[in-house]
Amino acid sequence: MAEYILESANGDRWEIICGLEIHCQIISKSKIFSGASTKFGEDANECVSFVDVAMPGMLPVLNEECVKQAIKTGLGLNAKINKYSEFSRKNYFYADLPQGYQITQEKHPLVGEGTVFVDLSDGTVKEIGIERIHIEQDTGKSIHDIDPKKSFLDYNRAGVGLMEIVTKPDFRTPEEAGAFLRKLRSIVRYLGTCDGNMEEGSMRCDASVSIRKVGETNFRPRCEVKNVNSVRFVMQAIEAEAKRQLEVYEKGGSFEQETRQFDQNTGETKFMRKKEYAHEYRQFPEPDLPPLVLTDEYIEKLRNELIELPDAKKKRYMEDMGLTAYDAMVICENKEVADFFEEASMGRDAKKVANWLMGDFFAMLNRKGVDIKNSPVSAQNLGKLVELISKDVISGKIAKDVFEIMTENNEDPEKIVEERGLKQVTDTSFIEAIVDEIIANNPDNVASYKAGKNNLLGWFVGQVMKQSQGKANPSVANKLLKDKLDG
Repeated sequence: MAEYILESANGDRWEIICGLEIHCQIISKSKIFSGASTKFGEDANECVSFVDVAMPGMLPVLNEECVKQAIKTGLGLNAKINKYSEFSRKNYFYADLPQGYQITQEKHPLVGEGTVFVDLSDGTVKEIGIERIHIEQDTGKSIHDIDPKKSFLDYNRAGVGLMEIVTKPDFRTPEEAGAFLRKLRSIVRYLGTCDGNMEEGSMRCDASVSIRKVGETNFRPRCEVKNVNSVRFVMQAIEAEAKRQLEVYEKGGSFEQETRQFDQNTGETKFMRKKEYAHEYRQFPEPDLPPLVLTDEYIEKLRNELIELPDAKKKRYMEDMGLTAYDAMVICENKEVADFFEEASMGRDAKKVANWLMGDFFAMLNRKGVDIKNSPVSAQNLGKLVELISKDVISGKIAKDVFEIMTENNEDPEKIVEERGLKQVTDTSFIEAIVDEIIANNPDNVASYKAGKNNLLGWFVGQVMKQSQGKANPSVANKLLKDKLDG
């Protein structure tokens, strides 16, 4: 694993200590404590119930779907599901929190410790510990850019169910944090518990960052960088905050725990407020919700509903399909890509399908600016194209031309090859005539080959392919050329 060390002017070496808190919006049709819709993009304050805005006498009712989704997430992160959990009130006052408190889980979370394994760029795997997952309600949204003298409030998001996933302080590099977020997003998308869309705010990340001298075992004061909304910005925020803290220590300064925000335009973190401590929230058990008690049977039922997750899928692709660790990791990261790959490779050479998928196919999607759901080439037709190459019906060069035609109308590659006469020629006499002509017309290259420049064989093969317009079978051409030139 690559080391990430900060060096001060006097030669001291410092390491990053980082933990993440990720708020994942739970996929459910209604909010965690009310029946209001969770649909994104509705007009302001259209998805609001009396419970969400704390009207007098309105009591919360727990949404079982939110509980199920959090349990599935815990199981997907190899975490312990706590059979006993309870809700509490976290008291603070802000305009987007109409109750004056947030219903959350402090002492007894729904999910306990777990483990996530992340793949790093140098080929190593890092184990990241999960501290807990608790469920809670989201706040509303304050809007400050409509009027210079007023702030506006949209309560559509108020009361939406959240899973707060808290990691242990196991990150030592920005890359590790980025790899973890990508892996977590992949897992929750596989599970269907959160859409992982950081741009829309359904997955938001707080990074707690501190640094210490290499060899130290104690933790120094940390700063929490709040609500970072992309993997790239989280990595930049961690690096920027670590460098800022190093500058403070280099000047002989110190600081208390504080909350900061990342300015993506300047690439720096900015002070927001002193970090609150748990006792400042005056938390106490939520009187309107009883403790949540689960049975072993209930947990096992949800465990049995889980689908194959990225780690298991990656292992199967490597062991059963012969994919490299890198190819398997890239394909498994996105469930839609993995599903597309499995359909395309069914009964075919999976390694060749993976090469086409990660090469020409991904390049085509990028060029056209579409995702795999809207691909102009279906999984079946990509698989058929690879099969035509494997059976020597067409050459690799012709396949690229066929693929370009397929990208326009998703036409069946077998039909394209048949109608346009693109089948590979294996007729020895036809290829031999071309070979004889090329040898006769290039006596200097023939002499150079016979003098020991064996790499010229590739040039001769290229000439045969060019003259046959890519239809000659390369292996047949190679054998004929070698026999005649060595003879």
